[in-house]
Amino acid sequence: MGFFKKKKKPRKEPVDPFEDMAKMINEMMKSLMDTNFLDEDLFEKIQPGKPMVYGFSLKVGPEGKIKIDKFGNVEPTKQELRVKEEREPLVDVMNKEKEITVIAELPGVSKKDINLSLADKGKTLIIDVPNKFYKEVSLPEKAKMGKAHYKNGVLEVTLPKTGKRGKKIKVE
Repeated sequence: MGFFKKKKKPRKEPVDPFEDMAKMINEMMKSLMDTNFLDEDLFEKIQPGKPMVYGFSLKVGPEGKIKIDKFGNVEPTKQELRVKEEREPLVDVMNKEKEITVIAELPGVSKKDINLSLADKGKTLIIDVPNKFYKEVSLPEKAKMGKAHYKNGVLEVTLPKTGKRGKKIKVE
């Protein structure tokens, strides 16, 4: 009596999760180089006391899909480099079981100047510091009013899921 061995399936080569990310970074850099982002007039657009900030963060979502979030006050287009008055802060959104936590970097502002509100039926958090920062953050689920804390340039907003909309949040 002999033993029959099951035929093993051929192993696929391991997938490099950073391969797609490297391709996307190369495409973004090519896109920047194709614009007039680095034109000779760049230095004429810089004004004392008004920094030019352009950056992005790469995140891998729950489905394994890579998401790119841009931040800063520079908006490169095919025709020109546009510098906005307000910067988009670097923001991170964490979707927890019962709440959504949003962390935003807002250096050099006073907590009394921070305006927070929910819009779009609780699906968007608006962060507004007049003449400094502005960002509309898409939330993964509907949320209601919560708590916000600001310390050392970092704003942390905790929003319980599902509820009211369009009201202001007090920053502690």
